[in-house]
Amino acid sequence: MTRLSVRQAQQLGILTDKPERPRKVRTKGRAPKESEIRAAIRDWLRWHKWFVIINYQTALSHKGLADLTAVSPDGRTLWIEVKTPNGRLSEHQEKFRDEILIRKGEYLVARSVEDVEEYLKLTGV
Repeated sequence: MTRLSVRQAQQLGILTDKPERPRKVRTKGRAPKESEIRAAIRDWLRWHKWFVIINYQTALSHKGLADLTAVSPDGRTLWIEVKTPNGRLSEHQEKFRDEILIRKGEYLVARSVEDVEEYLKLTGV
């Protein structure tokens, strides 16, 4: 097994001291793409010291897996499904959400960075 130094991990982009400055979603009059919203949310959370994983759906993934898994500096875990302004949850995404909520987990459907900010304010972060 190969071990990386901190410097090597930083050079490869695996470990970063400073996350990217949060970006605004600029759409020039069109509806934002889900990938643009996801990147903006990821950057905003990382800027606020959250550990964020983008979950990509593959054939081996759990069906309906949320787009982002975010862990706060104090260990709180939030599952975030990113949707466009008119996007809707699929049946599998609804089942995944329900499984998380049944287990007292935190799940959020976010259409913007502002949705995440508002949720965190309401839940006391």
